[in-house]
Amino acid sequence: MSYRTVAGRGQAEIVIKKSRFIAHVAPVASEEAAWAFVNEIRAAHSDATHNCFAFTAGAVQRMSDDGEPSGTAGRPIFEVLEKQGLSDTAIVVTRYFGGILLGAGGLVRAYSQAAAAGVEAAGVAEALPAVDLRVRVDYALLGRVQYLLQQHGALTLQTDFGQEVVIVFRVLETDRDRVTAELAEASAGRIAVEPVGTALVGPDLQPIHRQ
Repeated sequence: MSYRTVAGRGQAEIVIKKSRFIAHVAPVASEEAAWAFVNEIRAAHSDATHNCFAFTAGAVQRMSDDGEPSGTAGRPIFEVLEKQGLSDTAIVVTRYFGGILLGAGGLVRAYSQAAAAGVEAAGVAEALPAVDLRVRVDYALLGRVQYLLQQHGALTLQTDFGQEVVIVFRVLETDRDRVTAELAEASAGRIAVEPVGTALVGPDLQPIHRQ
């Protein structure tokens, strides 16, 4: 199952009937990080008419109209997160009122457009679940194991040479069972594979950017 979040921070501005809508977007690793970002933008734009937001952080989802008519700001921003399938992402849209009323429909469109422009500016990072594994290898089997890992595109994270060689490597979760089985076969069952951790990674098996 793939995972999508924004690749980094982004900002975009649109102007509709003299009102400025400034979208601020960031990846957030936790609810605490999400609130910290929201409060950061609120402080930076304390003179704004509204600082409306929506975020998803793990299983937590929050949104706020911040004084705009109910359902015209926070919900449209959140729907941008939903439509793009984004996780662990916060969007704050700051509005500086330009003196012309937009009406409920106009507000919904404005906040939605601003949020989408902010996500586009931030960029989207897609990732897949990966697993970090540890094996202990006799020197006689080292070459065979290294070749096998290379064939599966594994990323070697650590290699320690002692009485035996200890290798920590990363593969996609979908490749885990196959790699484990081939290591056992190549060593006549002498190599035990130990799980070390998990990660959400890009094509290079490196973790995607997480704030």
